[in-house]
Amino acid sequence: MARIASTRLSRLLTGWSSEGPGPLPRRLADALRELAARGDVAGGTVLPSQRELALVLGVSRSTVTAAYGLLESEGRLESVRGSGSRLRGSGTVDGYVTEGRLMSFDARSRTAASAGGADLSSGALPGLGAVGEAVGALTCGDLGALLGADGYHPYGIPALREGIAAYYRAAGVPTETGQILVTSGSQQAVWLVAQALVEPGDTVVVENPTYRGALEALRARGARLVPVGGDGPDGGGDGADAAALRRLCAHVRPRLVYLQPTAHNPTGRSLDGAARREWQRVLAEQELFAVEDTACAELSLGDVPDEAAPVPLVTGLPMGSSVTVGTLSKLFWGGLRVGWVRSSPQVVARLAKIKTSVDLSSSVVDQLVAVRLLDRLPEARARRRAELRGRRDAAEALLRAGAPHWEWTRPAGGPALWVRVPGADTEALAQLARRHGVSVVPGSAFSPVDGFRDRLRLPYGHGTDALAAALPTLLECAERAAG
Repeated sequence: MARIASTRLSRLLTGWSSEGPGPLPRRLADALRELAARGDVAGGTVLPSQRELALVLGVSRSTVTAAYGLLESEGRLESVRGSGSRLRGSGTVDGYVTEGRLMSFDARSRTAASAGGADLSSGALPGLGAVGEAVGALTCGDLGALLGADGYHPYGIPALREGIAAYYRAAGVPTETGQILVTSGSQQAVWLVAQALVEPGDTVVVENPTYRGALEALRARGARLVPVGGDGPDGGGDGADAAALRRLCAHVRPRLVYLQPTAHNPTGRSLDGAARREWQRVLAEQELFAVEDTACAELSLGDVPDEAAPVPLVTGLPMGSSVTVGTLSKLFWGGLRVGWVRSSPQVVARLAKIKTSVDLSSSVVDQLVAVRLLDRLPEARARRRAELRGRRDAAEALLRAGAPHWEWTRPAGGPALWVRVPGADTEALAQLARRHGVSVVPGSAFSPVDGFRDRLRLPYGHGTDALAAALPTLLECAERAAG
């Protein structure tokens, strides 16, 4: 029988304790019933023990016991001797459980924020004014000949594909238009890679921690995720990960390796030159297929010239066994859904075939805006990096003053701090904080093995007002979640 980990179920149970009428056990029972009805948890799934779920939810065991009892009395929960409690579903049976990664954008989070809460669940940045200017500058002439056709460009419009290829050439990476596929953001690009290159049961190596959108896409495909990485506050970026990969390959043959060498999400670390070279050596000698996600690479905050585009780590590896994922959405605005894949023409064609079955092609208007924005990359980098450096410094100062016992390594890029909260279970902390109007993501959400349960990702991209408002609540909840 399938089982759901308490940490994963906790991340699905967002908002349950502060919404709806009735006592806490009734609200928990209602939330579990809703998960089953929607098919978010498949019928027949064995739930965590009452004690285990109580710990991660930050409630008494009696609350979970009562909630399970209510569901059992309704026939929604079945106790199986020696196996635990099995949830009966009435919705679509799905073998994969999503984790509500984008819940910060739904109505419940907006309601919590409007009620005086603090939303720290997303690292997405506010848009740059350049996006509005590019939209306003579009004319009928820009659409011109495009309007004379059907508007479907499965690989992307030629002007944008060439612009992205030129972006790589400017970074010293030879690239032709045929090596570029335009996608609706980098998330779709990662999903396409999972669909095209991974079969259920394939071994996929990922860093630990890593981008949770990639974990969702790979899990949904049925991949067997094998982590490599350290357990330090910075995720272990000293090159030891590559050595661990070499050792792993003596026993397992991975289908592919998914990496974020620059401005890693969630840790913010970037590999130095020696570590990058070691990764390149191991990937080449083991002849592994490498997927490099550079979605946040433009948000590097080190001594990187603003006119320089990030150079992919997979440069120099065989084009047929590597993919680079990129996007304009992180730098300019999440509402601009323009990402891409750079790979061999053969891999690009395979991905494009799957993409057409999903959306036929990406928005032509978004792509026309992206063509204009490519010309403004140096300006956008300079502005975004200056903003993020200042906000990073302010967030660090805030934590040093308000939570001096918390630990983190200064991020080399990205919009968030990866913080260790000594002694606390951040799964329980996050649940407790939600009851006080504070939404935050625990570290285990970024781990393929539910690790990092003493970590929080704390975004600063919008400034420190939300973090300052939430910090007293987080400190109080950390004390209660200690154990």
